[in-house]
Amino acid sequence: MGYPAHWEADVVLRDGSAAHLRPILPGDAETLVAFYARVSAKSKYYRFFAAYPELSEGDVQRFTTVDHRRRVAFVVTVGTQIIAVGRYDCLDGARADVAEVAFLVEDAHQGRGLGQLLLEHLAQAGRERGVRTFVADVLPNNTRMIQNFRAAGYQLESGYEEGVMHLVFPIEATQTAVGVMRAREHRAEARSVERILTASSVAVVGSGDPGDAMSEELVRNLVAGGYTGRIYPVDPAVESVDGVPAFASVRDIPGPVDLALVAVPAPRAPEVVLDCAAKGVHGLVVVSGGYADTGDEGRVLQRRLVGQARAYGLRVIGPNCLGVINTSPGTSLNASLSPVMPPHGRIGFFCQSGALGAAILRMVERRGIGLSTFVSAGNRADVSGNDVLQFWAEDVDTQAVLLCLESIGNPRKFSHVARRVASSKPVVAVKSASTSGGPVGHAVRRTSAPPAAVDAMFRQAGVIQVDTLDEMFDVAQLVAYQPLPRGPRVAVVDNSSELGLMACEAAVSAGLEVRGQGHLVTGAPADAIETALREAMDAPDVDAVLAVLVPERDADAERFTAALTEVAAESRKPLCCAFLAADGVTEMLPPVSGTAGTHVSVPSYPAPEQALRALARVVGYSRWLARPPGRVGDLDRIDENAARRIVDGVLAGASVPPGAATALDAETVRDLLAAYGIELWQQIPVTTCEQAVAAGEQLGWGVVLKATAPRLRRRADFAHVWRNIDTDDQMEHAWAALSSDIAATDEAGFVVQRMAGRGVPVTIRSVEDPLFGPIVSFGVEGIASAMLHDWAYRIPPLTDVDAAEMIREIKAAPLLAGHPHGAAVDTGSLEELIQRVARLKHDIPEVEALDLTLVLAGSFGTRTLGASARVARVAEGRRAESFVRRLTTPPD
Repeated sequence: MGYPAHWEADVVLRDGSAAHLRPILPGDAETLVAFYARVSAKSKYYRFFAAYPELSEGDVQRFTTVDHRRRVAFVVTVGTQIIAVGRYDCLDGARADVAEVAFLVEDAHQGRGLGQLLLEHLAQAGRERGVRTFVADVLPNNTRMIQNFRAAGYQLESGYEEGVMHLVFPIEATQTAVGVMRAREHRAEARSVERILTASSVAVVGSGDPGDAMSEELVRNLVAGGYTGRIYPVDPAVESVDGVPAFASVRDIPGPVDLALVAVPAPRAPEVVLDCAAKGVHGLVVVSGGYADTGDEGRVLQRRLVGQARAYGLRVIGPNCLGVINTSPGTSLNASLSPVMPPHGRIGFFCQSGALGAAILRMVERRGIGLSTFVSAGNRADVSGNDVLQFWAEDVDTQAVLLCLESIGNPRKFSHVARRVASSKPVVAVKSASTSGGPVGHAVRRTSAPPAAVDAMFRQAGVIQVDTLDEMFDVAQLVAYQPLPRGPRVAVVDNSSELGLMACEAAVSAGLEVRGQGHLVTGAPADAIETALREAMDAPDVDAVLAVLVPERDADAERFTAALTEVAAESRKPLCCAFLAADGVTEMLPPVSGTAGTHVSVPSYPAPEQALRALARVVGYSRWLARPPGRVGDLDRIDENAARRIVDGVLAGASVPPGAATALDAETVRDLLAAYGIELWQQIPVTTCEQAVAAGEQLGWGVVLKATAPRLRRRADFAHVWRNIDTDDQMEHAWAALSSDIAATDEAGFVVQRMAGRGVPVTIRSVEDPLFGPIVSFGVEGIASAMLHDWAYRIPPLTDVDAAEMIREIKAAPLLAGHPHGAAVDTGSLEELIQRVARLKHDIPEVEALDLTLVLAGSFGTRTLGASARVARVAEGRRAESFVRRLTTPPD
């Protein structure tokens, strides 16, 4: 087989450094010999069970020459050196789907998770080539290798024979195995970001040109921010930068260097990467532009920069970025072009654009909101929002996360990472209109997904999505400094009846429930204000309190402040205020120690409407947290292998070029659905009245005659269907009536089908999107849903809770509950059908589109009356990233 380029991957090791993994090549012979020479005698003995000091020429040829099918081998490289090798060889004989697997890791790199990485990628390659089981022989005292196999998440069987442990395990990508892989991915990627944000020494690499303002600004901001580590300016044209001694090269720096801030022109970046790699630098923050932000030529330079950095073990933030900030007192790192060093706080902030990042930091300063860390990713060529989310998931200094997303490079990964983070701390995101395509410098695959599907992905992951930066900070003030509300019930305490009434109306408009209004007279004393607030807080049917207070004198402001801070410190319910037209966490309402050691402040808003909109967003998040966790159901009657045989058979027999699709005929669609436990009711195509009569007799009458012309199927009055046909005469009458509505240009005809009974017609669809992968949608069948865009969307895999929410969230949901007339639908059956469609689409990406065009849902369950499907060839390993760790590479 040809060289499988899709198996190549940049990967992150356990310590957070990068490496490159790829299939071995015959040209690796010399490098393999050098690698083997660096391996200790003990490691060689563990690999070959005997003293094996050198590789013979035959060994080298055998190890480097593979067929990428029955004999597969991967190498992991850093720079030009191989640091680990893994391979599998299929066993001869009847068990062609069984392969023996083995690894060898250079001693200096053991303990960095290389064996686990190689096992993941070998298992994925094996699954693609039809291998189902791995076997391995390991010496009992090779405990590290045994642990690698045991910790992989596979079902392991072991035994001893002649003093050797024999391990056998299926390599199916089970939920357990994928969960283990994602946990390792999380730890490695979090560590890679942590090493950048907690750097104890920073080199600032300037352009070498006279008057290099950018590098001078970086050094100045590091010094002014109170950085606790060592600063090393690197600029061969000067002796010092802002009073700090400079060096001609990173290699000339006497001490260790953790992080390099790069402000050199793009063509000079490769030599900087080599210098940093030789010095042992962990990561680069590239603030200079001239890359993908300038067009195609710059995009080539950007890919070269990232590829070279990863190959030598470095992660890259940027290029064309503002930089990073860590406000922790132990670090105090302002490695950015912004002179604003925000106060230490509880919020982590991620954005892409450098210019927007500078504006955000000014807004943070104005609002008085403290940050834990700030990352501007610029062109997001390497380190992305997903990587930073992995870090924030475990960062104790970060209690809430803000994301300003201009594009999403890997939405499927974002979905599961964000869901993991949101389960323990709020994630607030503002999404620009260009998320699906990406602005200049942010290359992502194009998507055909509607905006509602993107919004559904955020809701599914528990992300609080907002529309503007101002609204993001409105929500941030609440989630960072107040407890979460338990529900939507809010009480209003005011000293202006008019403003109080406006606040109550705004609460209802925001979807909240007003459960009380306490009105104070102007000039009320502090104890009266405090009493009113406490009474509202203590009410059992109140989940949050809004204080709308208008001071007439300075003394009023002091009284209000004292009452608010006193109540907030003792309450376990959120309290916010519209006060003095102040905005943010103001100096008048400083953070104080609250219950259970928390640190609270009363966020202030210039208008009640802002406060209530923010509160409504947080209530939605609380509901998401409180819902059952859900699980991907163990559905019966699933035969993935049968479905794959059907799809592979169609593609093998069809002359369809890559990227094009072919429609499945009715019988093939029926068989495909049956493989996933979905029964498609029989439809008999007919072209004459005589055939329609014969079909009615074949089905035992009690049938319908349906025109299949698309223009008729979309009619709101269902005029394309004639129901309750029980005799020859009735069929002849139906045929005559419907035939008059069929235009001569209509290519479709008629079908005859058994009557399905009364129910609500619904549609379930799933498509393969280039960016998001599978997307499932649900709605009530009919022109009203199409015109009003009344569809619910989710991204598989779907839990039972996801499926239930899809049914409830459409506007037409009351129809399924029996409103206004008729029996309620068996929603459990409908939820299961949605899950089966999602499971099929998730398992088999070659199914480009699957459309259950008509499903009748009723008290009897569901009956699938019509369906269509298209299949298409996809690139090898299209969704392999779900089962192996790899760094995303933006498309050209």
